[in-house]
Amino acid sequence: MPSVIIETQALTKRFGDRAAIDAIDLRVPAGTCFGFLGPNGAGKTTLIRVLLGLAGASSGQAFVRGKSVMTDRRAALDRVGGIVEEPRFYPYMTGRQNLAAWAALLGSGATERIGTVLSRVQLETRGDEKVSKYSLGMRQRLGVARALLADPEVLILDEPSNGLDPAGIVEFRQMLRGMVEQEGRTVFISSHLLDEIQRTCDYVAIVNHGRVIQQGSVRELIEGGERGIAVDSDDPARAATIMGSIGGIASVRQRPDGTLLAIASPTRELAIVVTRALVEAGVGVASVTPSEQSLEGRYLELTAGATPSSLGAGALAPPDPSARRG
Repeated sequence: MPSVIIETQALTKRFGDRAAIDAIDLRVPAGTCFGFLGPNGAGKTTLIRVLLGLAGASSGQAFVRGKSVMTDRRAALDRVGGIVEEPRFYPYMTGRQNLAAWAALLGSGATERIGTVLSRVQLETRGDEKVSKYSLGMRQRLGVARALLADPEVLILDEPSNGLDPAGIVEFRQMLRGMVEQEGRTVFISSHLLDEIQRTCDYVAIVNHGRVIQQGSVRELIEGGERGIAVDSDDPARAATIMGSIGGIASVRQRPDGTLLAIASPTRELAIVVTRALVEAGVGVASVTPSEQSLEGRYLELTAGATPSSLGAGALAPPDPSARRG
């Protein structure tokens, strides 16, 4: 198997004059969780439909498991499971019956895996209830169970956390991480839930207006943003002057909440130096803490004012398959 399990090259899908996805280049390392992140309407579902062979591309290439989705779709999508938008089921049938109907189409031992996949998504006690009684979150989990029937190497999920309550989101995250870390599967997720992507994924690509803005490991993406030492004091003006004279601090700015951020490497040692300097100067200090931008903050920074003409492939190189989650 290739070390890169999903790859696109200048992949474009147009609807008339509008490009839903526009010259997208992605490299998804095998055995990782990859987040495709963007606002509603950014092109996430369109990309997934193309990857799963449900929609044709206008131009460019898409490869899954080293095979072209365009010219060798059956081989490319063998042992690939997916959910596009909200999964659909026969409401008058039970969850188990729905899975049995799908398994009959798959063959290759899928029927024998029904009990296992129901347990995997924590529906083993609800599998004999009619789907009409399922919540949206339960239908989402049943959709994952259906995608797992073929024992896929690659799982492609479109907004999989929709309809889940906070506890369900945590359980779902743990399930996905287990599929990656314990079972060696590759999970590709589209989402607009930035915090959850940061907690779940090894790599991420940020897309807006159909174009990729940045892609790389979650750690690289966050470290490319604003980092420093955050200070809450009783005299921000004096504190800023003192901090600006400390070696290793590039600049100091005041945040909207009145705290100061010294742009620097956010080390514990620098925080101690800053604290000592402020206290010795008689500045009252409430807190001095290393500060690192969240994925949400980095996303908002990257997408602020973005227009289709201003978006590019991003400064980060495509993911290095040898790197792992930080």
